[in-house]
Amino acid sequence: MSSEIVVVPHTHWDREWYEPFQRFRLRLVALLDEVLDRMEREPHYHFTLDGQLACVDDYLEVRPENRDRIAALVKEGRLAIGPWQILLDEFLCSGENIVRNLELGMSRADKLGGAMPVGYLPDMFGHTAQMPQILKRAGVLHACVYRGVPSTVVTDAFAWVAPDGTAIRTQYLPEGGYGNGAHLFESPDQLAERAEVFVAKMRRWRGPEGALLAMYGTDHSAPVAGLPGMVAELGARMDTLSGYLAAFSTETEGLPQVEGELRSHARANILPGVISVRAHVKQAMGRAERMVERYAEPLAALWGGEWPGRFLDMAWWRLIDASGHDSVTGCGVDETAQQVAARIAEAEHLGQAVRDMVTSSLAARVPSGGVLVVNPSPFARRGVVTLDLAGIDPVVDATGARVPVQTLEYAPELLLDAEMDPAVALSFVHGTELYGQHISGWSVDEGVLTFTVAREPSVAFDKAEIPLAGVTHVRILAEPRRTVAALVDVPALGHTSVRPIPGGTSGASDLGVRAEGRVLDNGLLRVEVADDGTLTLRSQDGVTVTGAGRIVDGGDVGDTYNYAPPADDRLVDTPVETVVTPVWSGMLVAALDVRRTYRWPYTETELFTGPAHARVTQPVAENPGRGQDAVDVVVDTRVELRAGEPFVRLHVEFDNRCSDHRVRLHVPADAAESHAEGQFAVVTRGLTSEGGCGETPLPTFPASSWVAAGGVAALVEHVTEYELTGGELALTLLRSVGYLSRNGNGLRPEPAGPQIPTPAAQSHGLRSVRLALMPYAGEREGVQEAAEIFRHDLLAVAGTGSGDLPAPARGLSVSGATMTSLRRREDWLELRMVAHGDTEAVVEGTFAEARRADLRGRPDESLETAGGVLRLPMRAWEIVTVQLR
Repeated sequence: MSSEIVVVPHTHWDREWYEPFQRFRLRLVALLDEVLDRMEREPHYHFTLDGQLACVDDYLEVRPENRDRIAALVKEGRLAIGPWQILLDEFLCSGENIVRNLELGMSRADKLGGAMPVGYLPDMFGHTAQMPQILKRAGVLHACVYRGVPSTVVTDAFAWVAPDGTAIRTQYLPEGGYGNGAHLFESPDQLAERAEVFVAKMRRWRGPEGALLAMYGTDHSAPVAGLPGMVAELGARMDTLSGYLAAFSTETEGLPQVEGELRSHARANILPGVISVRAHVKQAMGRAERMVERYAEPLAALWGGEWPGRFLDMAWWRLIDASGHDSVTGCGVDETAQQVAARIAEAEHLGQAVRDMVTSSLAARVPSGGVLVVNPSPFARRGVVTLDLAGIDPVVDATGARVPVQTLEYAPELLLDAEMDPAVALSFVHGTELYGQHISGWSVDEGVLTFTVAREPSVAFDKAEIPLAGVTHVRILAEPRRTVAALVDVPALGHTSVRPIPGGTSGASDLGVRAEGRVLDNGLLRVEVADDGTLTLRSQDGVTVTGAGRIVDGGDVGDTYNYAPPADDRLVDTPVETVVTPVWSGMLVAALDVRRTYRWPYTETELFTGPAHARVTQPVAENPGRGQDAVDVVVDTRVELRAGEPFVRLHVEFDNRCSDHRVRLHVPADAAESHAEGQFAVVTRGLTSEGGCGETPLPTFPASSWVAAGGVAALVEHVTEYELTGGELALTLLRSVGYLSRNGNGLRPEPAGPQIPTPAAQSHGLRSVRLALMPYAGEREGVQEAAEIFRHDLLAVAGTGSGDLPAPARGLSVSGATMTSLRRREDWLELRMVAHGDTEAVVEGTFAEARRADLRGRPDESLETAGGVLRLPMRAWEIVTVQLR
């Protein structure tokens, strides 16, 4: 009986979690030292290194002399590494991040002898719908999963089918997941008995034939001494995971099918609270991914000079590292969260540096005083962009046509007006720079020394020329400047420029955006603010949503993994005061500020009034209640409507002074299902979630860029938790908790980790969220394009050159499909797209050749082009990579 068992020794290495990265790395080095020594001494020893190259990289940074030892074992087929760079959380990063993770892991593994050809996903908190297609398009023909598998699966293998129809043979890890064989060898004198129990359990899943997979390992575990001997005594054999799966066909015919995402709670906890905890980390991740994916790479690919590959590689490496399933999730200790946030910030900074390098080169062709405007979208846009301009003159484009503008704010002109020793004032001058601007002139009159300053240097300046005798007063005046909203036409992934010219006046009287009292209207959408601060939205085609934007605060005595309401929860959704203040009245932008004051419950031990080190959390209790006292919390919401946009922008901000609570924004949505975008797919979900394992199966789900239900869509800047409940769409703005895991979580009987305080996860201090609401008719018409516009602002850069405005220039346009990536690969442009339905994608640019490629960038068939146009039929939800030159 025991000969039917294949033992796969491994470790599951959480790179950072309840200890920060470097502390865990010390243990990793000791473990791999032992593994390498043991494998070299015992030629039958095999080991699977958790499917992620990060383990190898982290080890070799400390032990670089052991690289050849690792490579030799990989080439022998006894040590399995990769294919991932890091074991990610699939829902808390972009689809492109998933692809780059796999690409990086496989390419690095190739240098050490080759990646394990298995999409090993052992501990992710559920799985995205497109993972089968991603794996297959990278050349990986097997998947292996644990969490999220539905109760319909009653075998240890199934066909996992992506939305486009791609199916992959998937090994399920029942009866203990990646540690289902961890207890086989605990007692050498009980090997036979333990094997008999193991075989009996696993035969229920495998059936009467075939070898049984025993995953021998668990979190941060090292192999037991004498393992090959015990395996031999048992009559079993030892192998890697890829060695075990090599015995199975990659064909999926005859296997039970599971379609789409895997987010069932039936077989294992999927710990959905990680979607909303430490929301600032999710915000930063979304912002950094957009900066690298949609600004830095495409702009450098189309408009840059030498490809800044090393900078972009460093940015991606940090984004991939941050995507770890105990990293961006926020379910580690506070020190871990701090390191993750720092990594994400560095990725964004690298992306900004590349973006600015390219745009500064383009801006050098735009005369000083003008502004370069860049479009990050693969289609032409006519949109509102904010410009900082000198003077009050009208604005024109390169053709001389008047650009509609609306003044939003005038900059202060009087920077200093004080009695002062003029020598002191002159000590402020550095070359021509004074107060961050450049001296454009000076005068002395009746004891007053007056400087005029401007953003750009225009005259030479010599301190010695200024007569200081009798001067007792100094004044600094800045040139008149204003911030304006301008309505600008910009080509696809291209750029244009505008500038003010003397004469005439600016205006935008024909654009129809206006604010009257508590009503905003732009012809496409009408927004009215009610007495309680909620909104009534009415679209051009008559879709009406009443009561949108209701803020609901409730208790949360869960932890970083799972929300849990207190036994005596008190929901607060009615403000004690609402004040509405006009901001802009049109004609391009209209806005109102809505200030709502709430009384949120707290207890004296939880109220935050000082810095992080002064925070005090409640003692651990099984199910603590909400405090009976209350504190005033002001929630400010900027409600903004722009010309040409069918959605209203909301900027919600409040100072979180309370602990152990959840704040959600509710929007009426009477629907039985929701539709949410994320990771190359739009997923349809119902009002319930399948349970069965232990945790309460709350129907809270992630949305990456938008979620739609019942005729209204919420457009979001980062992965956001939502729930359809009580006829409303509830979006989580904040989940404030104080423990990594609570032993007594009311909605999860079993701890998800150690009970360690995480005071920073209370997220005290300022919380700021940007989103948009859009009523729609039919099958979510226009929502995808609206999300693209909302999430990717036009970019304005001050001109630094001379001469006339350059002509507008188009980069690359894509229609019929959604662009997800554009970069350089050697002398080719590499474009990735996903189709939202059966379609013909049309790509237009300045290229003469085209070819398909897989997700690793390896070229495939040539494609026919004509006149810089590629027409490519695509099936619904197909991910296609093409290379152009």
